[in-house]
Amino acid sequence: MTKIPPLITAQPIVPPSSPPLAADLDAGLRRLKLAAIRRSAPEVSLTAKTQRWTPEEVLRTLVETELAARDTSNIVNHLNAAAFPVAKTLDSFDVSASSIQPKVFDYLSSLEWIRAQQDLAIIGPAVTGKSHTLIGLGTAAIHAGHKVRYLTAADLVETLYRGLPNNTVGKTIESLLRVDLISLDELGFAPLDDTGTQLLFRLVAGAYERRSLAIDSHWPFEQYEVPQVLFRSL
Repeated sequence: MTKIPPLITAQPIVPPSSPPLAADLDAGLRRLKLAAIRRSAPEVSLTAKTQRWTPEEVLRTLVETELAARDTSNIVNHLNAAAFPVAKTLDSFDVSASSIQPKVFDYLSSLEWIRAQQDLAIIGPAVTGKSHTLIGLGTAAIHAGHKVRYLTAADLVETLYRGLPNNTVGKTIESLLRVDLISLDELGFAPLDDTGTQLLFRLVAGAYERRSLAIDSHWPFEQYEVPQVLFRSL
């Protein structure tokens, strides 16, 4: 009777596990707030040994990991600080379905106007993508390293109104002007009294040639009830 050789099953190859960081290194990286390096250092160290990396390659990998993590964290923080009501991007905007000429859209997307501290006014009827464009440009600006603040015109005026009793309007405006781009949505949707118009003008005048101001509205300039000087400042 022929004996059947025993079945030999292949054992899975278990990759070596990354040894934990020494306690003093872990504590030091925590103290220096280098969280990404602390998380990735064990795996990088193991890879460096197996692939015989040079010290420069190890250091470069760790630094690039920390920088990438901080860039991602900054973008998230700046998006939260911008206070966009919804997430919109320029990639999801259908230029062909809008009245914005492709060349104009390409220029706006380049963000050169923000770097030049120029202003932008998007005028058109309701439901034509004005807010989408405004938020998309703000989102792109944040990913490019700019700081942005989004407000509706009504929210902005209400915020400035609250500073009248204790004379902190100027302080509020200066706080808003710490960003590179102020996106002002729905201008003209709610009527403004004389005080509201003056407050809005103070922000526009403060931003002039210092920061970029982007607005959108559904009313043409000649139909605004607020003084035309407000728009000549843009």
